[in-house]
Amino acid sequence: MSKTRAIITGVGGYVPDYVLNNEELSRMVETNDEWIMTRVGIKERRILSEEGLGTSYMARKAAKMVVKKTGVDPDTIDALILSTSSADYQFPSTASIVLGKLGLKNAFAFDFWGACCGFLYALDNAACMIESGRYKRIIVIGADKMSSMVDYTDRATCPLFGDGAAAVLVEATEEEGVGYMDSHFRTDGKGLPFLHMKAGGSVCPPSHFTVDHRLHFLYQEGRTVFRYAVTNMSDDCALIAERNGLTKDNITWVVPHQANMRIIEAVAKRLELPMEQVMVNIEHFGNTSAATIPLALWEYENRLKKGDNLILTAFGAGFVHGASYLKWAYDGSSVTAPKK
Repeated sequence: MSKTRAIITGVGGYVPDYVLNNEELSRMVETNDEWIMTRVGIKERRILSEEGLGTSYMARKAAKMVVKKTGVDPDTIDALILSTSSADYQFPSTASIVLGKLGLKNAFAFDFWGACCGFLYALDNAACMIESGRYKRIIVIGADKMSSMVDYTDRATCPLFGDGAAAVLVEATEEEGVGYMDSHFRTDGKGLPFLHMKAGGSVCPPSHFTVDHRLHFLYQEGRTVFRYAVTNMSDDCALIAERNGLTKDNITWVVPHQANMRIIEAVAKRLELPMEQVMVNIEHFGNTSAATIPLALWEYENRLKKGDNLILTAFGAGFVHGASYLKWAYDGSSVTAPKK
């Protein structure tokens, strides 16, 4: 009896039109292009600047694209999973808003909070749901409006983040040699002091004090986060490779979370891979949190071939980290590359 596997059958993406480049950013805070490029490798980032638009807007755009590209009947979609750290509201779920806008009549939806690892965790859950046999088609979205939580007076963090969303359609197959193969995830609960938002949750609800003291912005101790990210992402990739007989000779692509160019280079070095086999979009999108990995898949989709071995890896607040291995299921050469 053939085993049911989960495969990605299409990718859609969306980034806002407004480009915030380093030159403009240097007029907002004390920084410059050389400083940013040397430390993190970001030249520009996209910002959702229109008033009244949130994460659901970008997520809907990405999901609508993947539905159109794949030609799937929306009534056959069983579930929609949205990973984000920048929900439209405390409740209802942002996923439910997206589902309603898409008009999915036979699906359920939920948000998945996993910080920068959220898309990987959500994809793993979708794969397990598919493999159970109870579900056939699931849309998985990574989307974040990071500009909504960035302090543009903090030169250490404001150059890092951008806004964007990307979605994949995950479907069931019994074809051998393709699909979601393996994953390794871990959480180190010691990460709280080093990467968080101080106010806005149940521990420290919003108040005049929290607003006046600018406690509703992302806080990060960059050196500590960098050290943990390099170690954990590299170790996770090495473990996945060893467990599945993957080497520099048969790994086609590594798809890392786009947080820092030096982290990305360290992961490639650990796997002994040239940077030409690493998906990189940090220079023009920045860190879009849960959206970075699916945005990379969207941008590189036309270079992917059926049977390609991909290792996806991420690290985020928590600390959460992990890696996944999948064999790509279709030839993307006919897909038009998205405009940057």
